[in-house]
Amino acid sequence: MDWHLAPAKLNLFLHVLGRRQDGYHLLQTAFRLIDRADEVGIAARDDGLIRRIDETPGVEAETDLCLRAARALRDKALTRFGPAAERLGADIGLRKHLPIGGGLGGGSSDAATVLLVLNRDWKLAFNRQDLMDIGLGLGADVPVFIFGKSALGEGVGERLTPLSLPPAWYLVLMPQVSVSTKEIFSSSALTRDTKPLKIRPFLPGQGKNDLAPVATALYPEIAGHLEWLSKHGDARMTGSGACVFAGFETLAQARAVEAQLPQAMQGFVARGLDEHPLREWVADSGVGQA
Repeated sequence: MDWHLAPAKLNLFLHVLGRRQDGYHLLQTAFRLIDRADEVGIAARDDGLIRRIDETPGVEAETDLCLRAARALRDKALTRFGPAAERLGADIGLRKHLPIGGGLGGGSSDAATVLLVLNRDWKLAFNRQDLMDIGLGLGADVPVFIFGKSALGEGVGERLTPLSLPPAWYLVLMPQVSVSTKEIFSSSALTRDTKPLKIRPFLPGQGKNDLAPVATALYPEIAGHLEWLSKHGDARMTGSGACVFAGFETLAQARAVEAQLPQAMQGFVARGLDEHPLREWVADSGVGQA
């Protein structure tokens, strides 16, 4: 079994612009990949069996995005290549380093890594858009990890435009709570009428996270971490929480603030990534084009 990285993401800002008739929210956000990552172990099988090789605390097998991703990819293969794809299978392992319910996209990134690796190992040759379409069916954050670059996300987060961002290091704090994204987005306190940013190129420091007021009201731990970090930089919440972060120009600056962390707080320093480590494993177009 080979092990592959599934990097986290930060939302440098996250605006809620409105809500569609189907209940999904219209967003505008800036995604930044970072080098803190889960590890996904994958070994292809030829007997049609897709299974976990170990238990992941807090993740039930029926809701495991890694297994769902493998099955969704095989379903796509069955549609395109016919019954021969029925024998496609995989053993999947997971080493979790990213918190569940932390807003870092861990489960979505794990699923994207499964799609990228099995597309290669099963020799399917689906292109990037094919995989992004499959990923969107699993969750709104999955496509950006297949896109594989810092990006402006619009729509429900699936319309992606590359962003050129300066090098940065981030101190990420992890409040010890697990946030329900559904709970945050369904709150009556959430404002849904932010005007989209029109400035190009995107500059760090723009925008805000519209979900933060709701999350901090529901989870005082997030509010406390944001308050502490805001004394040392431009502190923001990522996704629907719980993690908060601040960006710095150098590793030394980020480490200096990390060294001042109160004993009750947990965090890590991560480098911003320009590209996903597996981005070159899939073609942008060509073979596999629908």
